[in-house]
Order: sequence, then C-alpha cells, then structure tokens
Amino acid sequence: YVMLLTLSPYTPRYRDRVSPPGVMIRPYLNGFTIAFNVSQPSTWQPYVDNMHHFLAAYDDKVQEEKNIECVPGQYFIQGGSDSEEKKACQFKRSMLQNCSGIQDPTFGYSRGQPCILLKMNRIIGYRPGAGVPVSVECKVQKGNETHLRSVDFYPGNGTFDLMYYPYYGKFTHVNYTSPLVAMHFTDVQRNYLVPIQCSLNGKGIINDLNSDRFLGRIIFTLSIGK
Repeated sequence: YVMLLTLSPYTPRYRDRVSPPGVMIRPYLNGFTIAFNVSQPSTWQPYVDNMHHFLAAYDDKVQEEKNIECVPGQYFIQGGSDSEEKKACQFKRSMLQNCSGIQDPTFGYSRGQPCILLKMNRIIGYRPGAGVPVSVECKVQKGNETHLRSVDFYPGNGTFDLMYYPYYGKFTHVNYTSPLVAMHFTDVQRNYLVPIQCSLNGKGIINDLNSDRFLGRIIFTLSIGK
C-alpha cells in the first residue's frame, strides 16, 4: 500500500521502454470482415450507423467548443505539473472530406466504395515518427493484388499530424480526441473476399511482427456484393 502511494495517477513512472502503437479500425461490428451488398441497404446500414456514432465526438462544433487550433507539423508539448489539465488540438470530422459523412451520409457504402477509419492506440508521452509524421498505406494482404485498385486517404496524404502528440493521459487530457486517417476504398473487386492489410510507416514503428496482427498494422477483409 505504501509503495502504491508513491505512484502517480497521471503518468507511468517508467516510460523508457514504450511499445510502438497498435491500431484499430472503425466501423467495427463483431469482427474484421466488412461484408455487404450495395443493393441491400440493410446489409450496410449497421456500418454507417457505427461510423456516425463514432464520429459524433469529432463534429466540427463539438471540437470548436472544447479544443483549440494548433500549429501543424510540430509536437504540442505542454509544461506544468502532471496534474494540470492539458489542452487538446481540434480534429474536425470535416477534415476527413469524402469520408466525413457530411456530404455523403452513407460514407460510400451505398455506392460500394466504403470508408474505413484507422486510429492509433493512445500511449502516454509517446511521440510517433521521431519528428516526421507517421503515414498509412494499404495493400492486398494475400492473393491477387489487382483486387484493390484504388484507395484515397484523408486528411491530406494519410498521415497522423505531429500536433496531436504527445498524449498526456485521460485524467488531464480530458478533451483529447485521437487523430484519424480515413481510407476510402474507391475501387475494390466485387463479389470477392479481399484481405487487406493497412500499415503504419514511420521511424520507430513496428508493423511486421507475426505474433501481433495489431501492432503497427491491421488486417481485415472486404466483401462487396452487387
């Protein structure tokens, strides 16, 4: 009990061996297969609903009320005591452009061009990329590479801007919303199971560890019917 009293509730005592981040996708409904038929709205509506629910915290008005505009391209390092509340940078869903759900409320699912969001797991104090933004790339994980012909990335060129790091923890970084990269699969082979791997790329990132499919990468399957 006495030893527990010496631990800070705000930051881990030892952070010299921080693991590289894992990643996760949205929508996520019970597994890593996203399967639907374009002509049957009932098959893709649950994915759309999941996306809207997840992005509610990223609504432009919500972000403008709670968070501040930051300077892109550099880490947002904040001083003060560990217990002092930290400011958070705005990440507006409008930055996701065609995958924001604003212009197209179905996120492309009604046209067979689904949007999928990628987020890095939060690690207190971690500064990804060692000064260079971490980027995302996607490819067919196994099989015919021509089954994935086109992917668009938002915002910009599909990077996690440095200004959203470091993260200071849920007790002090209370309004923090994780940055996202939207992947818009605009040309995927129809009526096939297409296994896709999306990976982080950057200094210090590990994305090829066979024993952990979520460390620096994620594998999921797209099955788009007519």
